[in-house]
Amino acid sequence: MLHKILAPAIAAAALLTGCATTPAAAPDPQAAFMERLSALCGKAFAGRITGSEPAGADADMAGKPLVMHVRSCARDRIEIPFHVGTDSSRTWVITRTGTGLRLKHDHRHEDGSADKVTMYGGDTAASGTAGRQDFPVDAESIASFRANGLDRSVTNVWSVEVSDARDAKPVFVYELRRPAGPTARLFRVEFDLTRTVDTPPTPWGW
Repeated sequence: MLHKILAPAIAAAALLTGCATTPAAAPDPQAAFMERLSALCGKAFAGRITGSEPAGADADMAGKPLVMHVRSCARDRIEIPFHVGTDSSRTWVITRTGTGLRLKHDHRHEDGSADKVTMYGGDTAASGTAGRQDFPVDAESIASFRANGLDRSVTNVWSVEVSDARDAKPVFVYELRRPAGPTARLFRVEFDLTRTVDTPPTPWGW
């Protein structure tokens, strides 16, 4: 008798369990980061240096217009030339890999040929956030730096930040830093995303 009374309740519970909503997957911060960059595609922005150590390390950029241009956007690759005055030698290239994101620095001469130190950078070691990704130097770049007498750069960590468009002061940030010590280094440049500027020239070699 008890079995007959409980059977409908057990069946209803089983039905409800089968219809339970599966929890939504956690958002992928790296996908969100790439989406924020892609939202800027085709636009150019002026920047300013907000961190430079040791003193005088970036004197060659003093007084020159600094412009970043989100020039090319594909699902797995975004190219961002960084113009310093009339110097259009630098392009930041961010790509998706099987394990995260990768930042490389494409450096060219005015005739389009590759600089002897180019395509250096690193891969993310953590998932980061939608607003910031860190790229520790990779083994290939360490080998290139050592081969070219740039041993001081073998502990480089680069970071890229991009604000949400709804932030009070949306900015794009490129940062290079090295740990404290004799080779300590900081370079940080911020670009104001609230105001676009004229599209700069095609970067050298592109």
